[in-house]
Amino acid sequence: MSKIKKFFSRKKEEAAFKLKLTGSSMGAGHKLNSTKQEAPSSSSRQKYEAYVPPKRNDLSNEARAAANAALSRIDKKTSRDFNTSLSAVKAQAKRELEAERRQKEEEEASASTTSTVSLPSVGDHRNLACEGVFFRCPMISDEILPKSVWKARIKEFLYQQMETDRGLSACLIIHNCNVKEKADECNATLIRYLENLIKNPEEEKFCKIRMSNKIFSEKVRYVEGALDVLQAAGFSEVKIDEEPFLLWTLEQKEQNLELPTLVEALKNSEIIPLELDRNIKVLLPSQARRVVLPDEFYRLAPEEIKKEQQLRSEAIAQSQMLRTKAMREREEQRNLRMYRYALVRVKFPNGLFIQGTFNVYEKIADVFEFVQSCLADESLDFSLVATSEGKLGEEDLEKTLFDCKLIPNSLLLFGANGVPSPAEADLNYLKEDLLMLVQAM
Repeated sequence: MSKIKKFFSRKKEEAAFKLKLTGSSMGAGHKLNSTKQEAPSSSSRQKYEAYVPPKRNDLSNEARAAANAALSRIDKKTSRDFNTSLSAVKAQAKRELEAERRQKEEEEASASTTSTVSLPSVGDHRNLACEGVFFRCPMISDEILPKSVWKARIKEFLYQQMETDRGLSACLIIHNCNVKEKADECNATLIRYLENLIKNPEEEKFCKIRMSNKIFSEKVRYVEGALDVLQAAGFSEVKIDEEPFLLWTLEQKEQNLELPTLVEALKNSEIIPLELDRNIKVLLPSQARRVVLPDEFYRLAPEEIKKEQQLRSEAIAQSQMLRTKAMREREEQRNLRMYRYALVRVKFPNGLFIQGTFNVYEKIADVFEFVQSCLADESLDFSLVATSEGKLGEEDLEKTLFDCKLIPNSLLLFGANGVPSPAEADLNYLKEDLLMLVQAM
């Protein structure tokens, strides 16, 4: 079965499952992760799957040979294994923490990380907290790419599938290669054409479409993928009295594609989903001071960001003006809505940080999942404390980062429940393969 057919098959199964749930008498609903007649506790959190590092491109033969030679040289000089590297990382983290404590004039690392973030200068890519925002597309491949690159890849992929599944691929092209408003109008018009044809296959008026028709010209003709849907349905372009028409004949229909199936595909087609990659990093205290975010985190274009900077500068001049609580809240909401993504950093007692990228509307439960998946002991009971909002409890799990105002960037303090405070700083919490990500940014 092709990837396109698998996509629509999965959509059909999801629709059937939802119908079964809503159509049956199953008693009162409840959350899948809720406990039965038990008071909420931090230990009742759902356990999540381990973090799986993204697949990387294989080394070339030359690079692999060079790596093996380097390893051979290292083996001759020392027999140290990964634990020695781990000790070096921990020692470096301790040295940096001690240096911070000695520097009274500096803010503590936590205060520095959660300070108000100024908008980046347009075109300034120095000292960014991360390189950008990256995504996966499970339907196509395991590559990790920016959204703009994925859009081009998805379009290329869909046109490749046209060779074997013209009609179904064209349905997805409509949604993935056009703006939403045009795609929705086109979809509705095509469904009406095909449903009329299914109900009245013998009526001439439903078997032909005048291409100069206003509705067809405005809503269908110039929408990418629309004519391919009609051609797969059996329409072909002809001239009647020197005027262009689309004429339907059963013989022209795509082989093994029924019109009801095409209508169902139009109704179920959608934008091929992308999964936000966490772009995980492990940071030393000195590296965690960088909080300048790339342009992709903002809903605004670089030019609009520059304008916003100017408006903020003007607002500073009016900062002495007395403002009501409602005015301050509106201004705060306006600032929060500028962001699409949030950078979340979690500080561990041993001085290391982990960093991940989230959508601003992801839930606090997703943050707990992210942290848990990075732990060497995933069964460890832990808590997270937001330096601005306080300890995050069970009642916060369904709230979004936007709700908790943990955007555009936030620092969470990790605490291992049940571990004595003096011992916390000497423990290693992260998986060894994640510690290998410690590097200069």
